[in-house]
Amino acid sequence: MGSLYYGASAPISIEDRALAHLKVVVATKLRRNESFTLSWQHQDGEQHGRSTVWLHPSIPLRFVFDEPDAPDLSRRWIEELAHSANSSGGITLIAEHLETVEPVEPVLS
Repeated sequence: MGSLYYGASAPISIEDRALAHLKVVVATKLRRNESFTLSWQHQDGEQHGRSTVWLHPSIPLRFVFDEPDAPDLSRRWIEELAHSANSSGGITLIAEHLETVEPVEPVLS
């Protein structure tokens, strides 16, 4: 479980793989000097509900990962997060849509 530190607030716990994808989208928006919101549902063990923060390029932001190696990234997940980032509701941390591979039947000759 990774953590997102934003300003002086308490760390936000986010699973490492989700945090890696979120980092790409957030860094792109902040590099463009864009402000936006980030919303997520609370993790199990936390108070039930959801939270939203306003992200601004002038406020310190740090991504901390438990895993030392970066995961392979899903282009589709990044695109979905980026699409939500460009909406009026801001980034909504959504679950990854895992692509299932259909079994291929052998060709009989």
